Amino acid sequence: MKKFTNTKAVALKYKAYEDLAPKVIAKGKGEVAKKIIAKAKEFDIPLFQNEELADMLLNVDVGEEIPPKMYETVVEVFIWLYKLEEKAQISKR
Repeated sequence: MKKFTNTKAVALKYKAYEDLAPKVIAKGKGEVAKKIIAKAKEFDIPLFQNEELADMLLNVDVGEEIPPKMYETVVEVFIWLYKLEEKAQISKR
């Protein structure tokens, strides 16, 4: 895995039928980012790496929904996650 000198992390939450758009639930740089990443790994939450997207999401306040201009980009993350979960289900059969 590639090591970044300026670690950044943003955690998103989205519940269909509850949320209108994904929300930023945690974000940070440096040591805070490393703690977010460690917590995700602890709970086997997949990590999607995209530095440009992280930079954009760092501008969204914690607890706020992502702005509409980010929908298309973030949807790609959710498609990736869906496919990852689908593969995991197939391998459990």
